[in-house]
Amino acid sequence: MPANLLESPDDDRALLGGISGLIEAARTRAAAAVNSELVMLYWSIGKRIREDVLGGERAEYGQAVVKRLAERLTERYGRGYSRSNLLRMVQFAEVWPDEAIVAPVAQQLPWTSICIALGLSDQHKRDFYLTFAAHERWSKRTLRAKIDDKLYERTIEARGGVNGLEEELAALRHTGLAPGLVFREPYVLDFLELPPSHSEAVFERAILDDMWRFIVELGGGFAFVDRQKRITVDGDDYYLDLLFYHLGMRCFVAVELKTRKLQPSDYGQMLLYLRWLDANERGPADEAPVGLILCTDRGPQQARLLGLNDGEIRAARYITEPIRERMQSRLREAVDALGDGLM
Repeated sequence: MPANLLESPDDDRALLGGISGLIEAARTRAAAAVNSELVMLYWSIGKRIREDVLGGERAEYGQAVVKRLAERLTERYGRGYSRSNLLRMVQFAEVWPDEAIVAPVAQQLPWTSICIALGLSDQHKRDFYLTFAAHERWSKRTLRAKIDDKLYERTIEARGGVNGLEEELAALRHTGLAPGLVFREPYVLDFLELPPSHSEAVFERAILDDMWRFIVELGGGFAFVDRQKRITVDGDDYYLDLLFYHLGMRCFVAVELKTRKLQPSDYGQMLLYLRWLDANERGPADEAPVGLILCTDRGPQQARLLGLNDGEIRAARYITEPIRERMQSRLREAVDALGDGLM
């Protein structure tokens, strides 16, 4: 009998597991390759139609051509080439004419997610969501949720405008790192289901109980490290609420929870924590730690004077009210009103 012949159930299971892993990995790569080819095909089709058919004075004639083309492609290749889909491909090529931007996205996002981004009216907003969806590998459900939660608007508010946004999105696409896009304002934590009045201990416990969704709201790259991190200075013990590590920025992120309006003393407290982390926890390859103070409100003058909008310490509001349900209710009311107006 050959010496390497499997002789036990454990050997069988190990072999099965190893080969199954190879098969699953190959299937994943194949699916990604097929998706990439499909997205690039749609972009190329849209580019060809846009350039050869829908240009300038030929627009009205071109619409008829697209209709006939859709009928013939559908007859030959089946679903997926309807007139509406062809026009969506044209929009895809028009909105993102640079193949250097499209190609990386094609490797990471399905066509359905791209179509969701195409449905947005503002180009800055489209670029923002498409870049983040590709970088953080959002599903189409997560992408819709981020749009519904106004992530773009909150990020713009935290930045104080769109200046420099395109450059940071380009950096995120090319290097995977854009520190200015990491922090947001406000953070929507309605999933914690906290009562209107709650203590910091209850706040922290709710986060720990639903850490995964909290990290999703923080954004990609955050890894949980510790809670109530003890920091000893001159014989006195202090306790940092939450400690994370950001993989992209390669630094520790200290998070303090305040169930009240921001106070100047919060800045001094966080500064002490950051200096301690820098001296005692920072590794040779790490960048300097940064801090995030989550509070119920913050004064714009105080935030500006202390540099809490773009410095090593950030302050951001958190919201616990069920705004998703409120937004959906308003949408239903708007749809009902529109229906009444058409009757």
